[in-house]
Amino acid sequence: MKNDKRSIKELEKKIYSVQARMIEIGISKGLTHPDTVKCSQELDHLLNDFETKRTYHYA
Repeated sequence: MKNDKRSIKELEKKIYSVQARMIEIGISKGLTHPDTVKCSQELDHLLNDFETKRTYHYA
């Protein structure tokens, strides 16, 4: 269970990092720029992983 908590915390940090990067790219290059979209897709993947781990952890 400790590993689950640690991995959830690490995933949260990664989510905030990718989110901040996506915002920076979106501001500088535009919301529809391929780099922004790619970052958004990475964030979606991380959020899905987070939700799966969180649901499994608290089930």
